[in-house]
Amino acid sequence: MLTTAEKIATIKEALEDVKAVDIEIIDTSKKSPLFDCMIIASAQSTRQTKALADNVEKKLKEKGEEPLSSEGEGSGEWILVDFGEVLVHIMQPPVRAYYNLEELWGVQPKARIPASK
Repeated sequence: MLTTAEKIATIKEALEDVKAVDIEIIDTSKKSPLFDCMIIASAQSTRQTKALADNVEKKLKEKGEEPLSSEGEGSGEWILVDFGEVLVHIMQPPVRAYYNLEELWGVQPKARIPASK
């Protein structure tokens, strides 16, 4: 079983492998008893969103970790993969901008470069 830090590192690496952009790691351990960390990443297309989620699941399965659940694969605009203490949100830029999870969880906004179409 991986530690939370090992899960985070594996997820970040899996996202980088498939060229995710704007990867944000948010410590939620003091804000929610349900999970310790949320990772948010952007993808440029439905295909990339699905590929990112698949790669995250694959890399963690290789290390013996199975997701508790996964949602959103159908539309591919926003995929949530739940690894217990770590939640992974993979979103297309317009969806990410609309829901603005970073602000919801109290993270100071960063200047983001809009994704090219």
